[in-house]
Amino acid sequence: MTPNEIEAQSFTIIDTETGPHAFSSDEWQIVRRMIHTSADFDYIKTVRFHPNAISKGIQAIREGKTIITDTTMAKSGINAAGLARHGCRVICLIQDADVCRIAQNEGNTRAAAAVDAALAEMEGGIYVVGNAPTALLRLIELIKAGQALPALVIGLPVGFVNAAESKADLLSMDYPSISNTGRKGGSTVAASVVNALVKLATAKLF
Repeated sequence: MTPNEIEAQSFTIIDTETGPHAFSSDEWQIVRRMIHTSADFDYIKTVRFHPNAISKGIQAIREGKTIITDTTMAKSGINAAGLARHGCRVICLIQDADVCRIAQNEGNTRAAAAVDAALAEMEGGIYVVGNAPTALLRLIELIKAGQALPALVIGLPVGFVNAAESKADLLSMDYPSISNTGRKGGSTVAASVVNALVKLATAKLF
C-alpha cells in the first residue's frame, strides 16, 4: 500500500469506529487527524474548540502569518511545505542562544523565555504548545496583559505537572484556541492540528 492509501484506510477505520458525533465537518478534520496521530480515541471526548478557533487559524495561514512552536519536535512534525504555499514559516526559539541565557539567568524554563522572545513574531499568527505547560502559562499571562496577540493558540501540553491546569486556564478565557482537557497531548498531536488547519486552508482556496 502507498502512504496515501494507508492514510485513507486509517481515516476510514477511525470514521467507522467513531460512528455519529457532534463535531462540525471542519472540527472533525482536526479531531480525526489527532486520533490518527495518536491512535487515541479519547480526544473525541476531551478536545475543545473556541467558536472562532478554526476560522482564525485558517485566516492566519492564508495571510502567511508565522507559526511558532514550543519544541523542535512539534516544528519537525508540521507540514512546512504546505505552509510555504501560503507564505508561512515555522519557527521554534527553544534553542536560541539568547533564550537559553535569559532562562538560565532568571531561573526560568527555556519554553517560557521563548514565549517572550517570540512576541514580535506571534501577532496574528499561531502559537503551538505541545509539550511545555510553562510556555502555555506564560503565553496566557501575556495575552491577559494585552502583550501577546496570536490569532490562535493551540494548547496541548502533555504531562503531570500543570499540563491539565494550564489547559484549563486557556479554556477559561474567551480567546481563540484549540485544546483539550486532562493530561494528554504532546508535540506530535499539536503538530497534527496545524497540519489539519493547513489542509482546510488550502482546500478553501479552491
